Amino acid sequence: MMESGKKKQIDELLVEGAFITPEQLEAAREAAKHSNRDLKEVLLEQRLITEETLATVLSFQLNVPGVDLKQAQVQAAALALIPEEVAREHNVLPLSVDGDTLMVAMEDPDNLQLLDTLAVLTKKRIKPVIPLHGGIRETIDTQYKLTTQIEKEIKQLLSTARGTVVSEPLLTLEAVSHAPVVRAVEMLLTQAVKDRASDVHIVPQEEDVKIRYRIDGVLHDIVSLPHEVHSALLTRIKVLANMNIAERRRAQDGQFSATIANRDVDFRVATMGTNHGEMAVLRVLDKSLSLLELTEVGMSPHVLETYQKAIESPFGMILISGPTGSGKTTTLYASVSRLNAKELNIMTIEDPIEYEFKGIRQIQVNRPAEITFVSGLRAIMRLDPDVILVGEIRDAETANVAITAALTGHLVLSSIHANDASGAIVRLLDFGVEHFLVTSAVIAGMSQRLLRKVCPYCREMKEAFVVEAMAYQREMGEEKTHFAYGTGCSFCSHTGFLGRTGVFEMVPMTDTIREMVNRGLGAIEIREQAIKEGLVTMRRDGMLKVKEGITTPREVIRNVFTIG
Repeated sequence: MMESGKKKQIDELLVEGAFITPEQLEAAREAAKHSNRDLKEVLLEQRLITEETLATVLSFQLNVPGVDLKQAQVQAAALALIPEEVAREHNVLPLSVDGDTLMVAMEDPDNLQLLDTLAVLTKKRIKPVIPLHGGIRETIDTQYKLTTQIEKEIKQLLSTARGTVVSEPLLTLEAVSHAPVVRAVEMLLTQAVKDRASDVHIVPQEEDVKIRYRIDGVLHDIVSLPHEVHSALLTRIKVLANMNIAERRRAQDGQFSATIANRDVDFRVATMGTNHGEMAVLRVLDKSLSLLELTEVGMSPHVLETYQKAIESPFGMILISGPTGSGKTTTLYASVSRLNAKELNIMTIEDPIEYEFKGIRQIQVNRPAEITFVSGLRAIMRLDPDVILVGEIRDAETANVAITAALTGHLVLSSIHANDASGAIVRLLDFGVEHFLVTSAVIAGMSQRLLRKVCPYCREMKEAFVVEAMAYQREMGEEKTHFAYGTGCSFCSHTGFLGRTGVFEMVPMTDTIREMVNRGLGAIEIREQAIKEGLVTMRRDGMLKVKEGITTPREVIRNVFTIG
């Protein structure tokens, strides 16, 4: 037990509390002295103590309260007192305001200069607290929302639109040249990037305009705006994407790039007229995010080993199936990045190019320039490729050209729309490809889905609903009543989930399955044979991840339980 004593040095308290031994302390002191570094930094680097231990002892030493940020309720009024850039620069987080006192989480509450700076900035008395589990920077990311500022900009836009009748929409170029709408759109996009959104939806309704973000595959309502600003918002986005601002009924596509929070981000824009006005969806492609390795996408060890052997084949075709947004492109990119671009001529035809590779030749589909999947693929075949990535096989012509490429000494990787791995193989037959060509060219079919991962910061074992426990038992053949769930915290925006992982199934073209395809048997029969040969279905792969505490039974049911 540590004796009370604020005067004691933190290293003394660590020894007194039996967190480290005197010998470990002495060795760390020597290392700190020789490297001219802080003792605490050395102790952490050598894993003699944890961040949590350090925070606990520091809290005791300075007599400063500790706080668990994942459970802390952060007041918007407190956030408004310290700008985000200041919070990031000094690694502090305002938590709450009580009269003239502002509670601030900070890692070094003994920094008097910083306390004075914050007091002058906020005109409040600063009450420091220490985050016991760290996470200041992560909480800054989740707590500093721009929705309040967006609403302010919209109000200013409404008030400055002189002569505009309230029942009329704010019109086009003059309105969108005003700073408020420019800033509002910029804030919407910035918040989307900060929230890890894959898509931004601008949805006009009868009385207002809903802004929604798709985060980890699920749509979330972010803010509601007055219907009067709908035209100004859409026009601003169309101007950015070089689209026709006068056309409001027909579907349009466009794109633009922006630098947001020091990140290079591409936005793909699609618009379409609806019964309450024009809707827009912006796909967010954050180019600053590093590509996942094949070992990181969620494949089980067996599937990973089989798949890696498949992509090392000198020729043939590998198909990945799944609905839109199931992670097919991520897997294809991870596959290409694993191959040695120095020794191979790797080329792609994509719509769109979502990530640029060094050392790989990528071609963008451009219909006005008559570059389609088919024409691009034919052109690539004349450029001596070793590996060809085809973004998607959408029609019979693309399917036949891709098969030809696979049979003439090229490894072809592509995606295709099918329900499962066996369906990916049979889908080529639906496009009119001859049975013997499919069995000669295809190496394997794979299918995948994405499941949300339980937030590691608020994960708890809880009793499941009966339907979830029954689903697990039916698939796994064992009873289990308690599973990992996220209770909701500031790190996951109180959703209980943070990030996603893939679930996979893979059907190699074995001799038996080759014979079944040549006989014209369907996807169901092929799937049954694949299971006999050891196929781990997506449903089972999902439940195995439930068993490991990675995801929840509900996520498996929601995403893959309809797949047999």
